[in-house]
Amino acid sequence: MSDADDPTVLLVDDEPDLLEVYELWLADTCEVRTASGGEEALGVIDEAVDVVFLDRRMPGMAGDELLREFRARGHDPQVAMLTAVDPAADIVDLPFDDYLTKPVSQAELESVIDVLLQRAEYDERSRELFSLASKRAALEASPDIDHHSSTEYQELTEELRTLREEVDESLDDLLEHDYETAFQEI
Repeated sequence: MSDADDPTVLLVDDEPDLLEVYELWLADTCEVRTASGGEEALGVIDEAVDVVFLDRRMPGMAGDELLREFRARGHDPQVAMLTAVDPAADIVDLPFDDYLTKPVSQAELESVIDVLLQRAEYDERSRELFSLASKRAALEASPDIDHHSSTEYQELTEELRTLREEVDESLDDLLEHDYETAFQEI
């Protein structure tokens, strides 16, 4: 059984057997909610949900559409796409935090939850950096993407490089300020 300090995870998939397996795997360490489709997911998500695992292909409302609807309604949990769909260039514009291709193991789910919960503690720019890095990694793992000719991949790589430089510069400024402040107090 989970307790009050456990993260709340929403699993959204139209395959009931998978939902049941994932729920069993996570029940000891998380408060688990499940939804078998987009409309149901919209009815169970709230501010208590920390992490969402979202299938992309579902009847009715596809996962991509559901993700955009979550964001449009102001829901901002960490979202991992958990799908049998190999990533393609269209993922670049989706507001998710990680991408997993089925099948996955219990250890993978638990590890992703831990990583996403850690990322949730970071500032918005750092979270964006991690999201872009996850998208790039998913595209690099896809056999359907030609990294040399994909405009989306090249643009994503450039955006990631620019953001990394901005974050590094901000960290350098912060560390320099903390260093100067520490020596002023001595």
